[in-house]
Amino acid sequence: MSNVCPVAIIGAGPYGLSIAAYLRARGVEFRIFGTPMYSWQAQMPSGMLLKSHGFASNLFDPQHCYPLKRFCAKNAIEYNDYGLPVSLETFTAYGLSFQKQFVPDVEDRAVVVLEQSFDGFRLRLDNGDTVAARRVVVAVGASYFRYVPGCLSHLSPESVSHSSEHHDLSRFKGRDVTVLGAGASALDLVASLHGAGATVRLTARRSSLEWNTEYDTYRPLWRRWYPLCGLGGGDWRKRFYEYGPMLFRYLPTKTRLQIVRTTLGPAGGWPVRKCVEQMPLLLGHVLRQAESRNGRLRLRLVAANGAERELSTDHLIAATGYRVDVRRLTFLSESLRSRLLSIESAPLLSANFESSIPSLYFVGLASANTFGPVMRFTLGARYTARRLAWHFARSSPSEIATPADESIRVATVE
Repeated sequence: MSNVCPVAIIGAGPYGLSIAAYLRARGVEFRIFGTPMYSWQAQMPSGMLLKSHGFASNLFDPQHCYPLKRFCAKNAIEYNDYGLPVSLETFTAYGLSFQKQFVPDVEDRAVVVLEQSFDGFRLRLDNGDTVAARRVVVAVGASYFRYVPGCLSHLSPESVSHSSEHHDLSRFKGRDVTVLGAGASALDLVASLHGAGATVRLTARRSSLEWNTEYDTYRPLWRRWYPLCGLGGGDWRKRFYEYGPMLFRYLPTKTRLQIVRTTLGPAGGWPVRKCVEQMPLLLGHVLRQAESRNGRLRLRLVAANGAERELSTDHLIAATGYRVDVRRLTFLSESLRSRLLSIESAPLLSANFESSIPSLYFVGLASANTFGPVMRFTLGARYTARRLAWHFARSSPSEIATPADESIRVATVE
């Protein structure tokens, strides 16, 4: 076993890299594990455009010296703070450039087992190495939490897949594909599949599609009175969600959960709207049954008025989002998973992102029920990195602190 490191970060996406950049600036020793920007490189459709504007699509360093704007200027990539879509390829390249500059010592290894030990935690890597750490930050992103409806669980990967499993869609050229869902990933997939030469349709239980508002690069004077919010629109509540995660945490539990469930719900990015609305759309239909017959997939759909419809397709992609459930973090030992206190399957967290297991921290999507909807987006890494760096720097590296009673009380179900 190697020497004990003060902090181990599991995950090298926007949250893990931003936290690492802040810790380095604070002089906090750490090790970080994972393939940099993996989910962005491998689990999103090529050609996708981000919903967020340029100014809200950054990774974060303490001096704010390397935003997306600077990367684009350096590489002669067209950019605007507001109104010009950011491509997946541009954002991924920016994230990798950020990593090379601020976190060059990422260890491109997967953590396969995390368990508690006498001096903190023990991490077993996919190459067989073992690492000891006093504190662990779980920053794995959403891929562990992909959700597929139960009626599809019995079908093979040849017939059904989740939207996060696709980057290169060229294999669907000439095939008939049905996309299930009404959110951004579903609508982006429809446009990307069409571009890849597939025959594609969308079906969703929603009776209509929601779209983010299209904004021009120029903001007229009257609109400048509205706050420029990274979560979109001129909504003061979204401004609060962006800048007030600590205050959000003190809202009643039921209120927090309701806000996280309903704020910034399924909606497509305006750049793909024209393309998607030209595709076959089966809205207001619920998928009741799916079965494979002679190499084709048979879907039974039920409309709001009870009318049934049967559909045949080569492949169904479930763009049905993510549901946080700590039990799906398979690298956590059974002992850790069984002892984690949770609310709606997401870990209960203190003001410093610490779980009910001392010195084990969760960030990103897993922290949204505590700190608000901003944690579902890259933008939430700004507050998270700053808070964790402050927390780790102010305490002794050897300290393994138990969350304060007040911290757990705030998070407990009321």
